[in-house]
Amino acid sequence: MTYCPECGGEMSYIAVTRLYVCKSCGLSVTGQELDELRDRNKPSDETEDEIRENSRREYLKWYLSKK
Repeated sequence: MTYCPECGGEMSYIAVTRLYVCKSCGLSVTGQELDELRDRNKPSDETEDEIRENSRREYLKWYLSKK
């Protein structure tokens, strides 16, 4: 069962249009857009400092891989 990231209503998949449509609010999105909305609305377990440190490490790893 898929639930709407906006209102929490039940979503159904329409195979012809390849869209998920919410039965409550009418939101229609593709599977990829649905995943992106869920990720964006998901609360983060990381603190601001941890996010900053992880970003710094990722950049440093990328920078050193180009040398």
